[in-house]
Amino acid sequence: MSENSATPLTMIGLGPMGQAMVRRFLAAGHPTTVWNRTAARADDLVAEGAMRAATVADAVAANRLVLLSLTDYAAMYDVLTPAEGELAGRVIVNLSSDTPERTREAAAWLAERGAELLVGGIMVPAEMVGTDAAYVFYSGRQSTFDAHEPTLRVIGRADYRGADPALAQLYYQAQLSLFLTSLAAYLHATALVGSAGVSAAEFLPYAVDNVNGLAYFLGEAARDVEAGRYPGDGADVTMMRASADHVLGASVDAGIDAGIPAAVKSLYDRALAAGHGRDSWTSLIEVVRKG
Repeated sequence: MSENSATPLTMIGLGPMGQAMVRRFLAAGHPTTVWNRTAARADDLVAEGAMRAATVADAVAANRLVLLSLTDYAAMYDVLTPAEGELAGRVIVNLSSDTPERTREAAAWLAERGAELLVGGIMVPAEMVGTDAAYVFYSGRQSTFDAHEPTLRVIGRADYRGADPALAQLYYQAQLSLFLTSLAAYLHATALVGSAGVSAAEFLPYAVDNVNGLAYFLGEAARDVEAGRYPGDGADVTMMRASADHVLGASVDAGIDAGIPAAVKSLYDRALAAGHGRDSWTSLIEVVRKG
């Protein structure tokens, strides 16, 4: 058995994501202790080889490496407070979603109790955990990450972002912002053509072409943002604002929710008011940064 496969760990939180991770760790040979507030969620995993902890304190005490798969960081406090006496010397890998500031607060809370936080953000759904497509953002002390990277790699490519605990959370939330907004925009577009009787299936190939084509614009956009210069020789704010206005008008005329195009047009309105009319659409970053 390799050193990697022999590394024992604890998983706390056995929703679909937690269960998927446990199965990957077991398949890779890791002795895995599990605990969940609803104890029955551990039954199938125990039958597959996991070890059930009777209490959360027992679960934390069982191994130095403890992974959390919970709803948010508030749940971490709820779950770990009864086990505070066992936290010293533990590495807590919290894979839960929350704000960056709450993540920093959690790092301090754990440090006060002698534990160390390694923050993680899993960028795939449960069914893709451990596949070639899976990757996880991490942040925290690099030496701690390096020590546990071979184990963490079991659930997906381990992408270390830096020592600040908030960094993994920032990357995670940034990816979710892009993902959730894109999905909502797709549904809005589908509803827009649907107002004229066009089916989702009929519109689908055009939506796919559009989404795939977005990558073409990102490289140049990143260079503009890095340089802080927004040459408007292509799609400038004035032109793009007119397009945003037309999308908003079409949505209102169709009688569908216009919240998404209204928000987009608001960005262009503010960019125009700030003097970016002849600048590229990428100058919207200045409006976004100002909040």
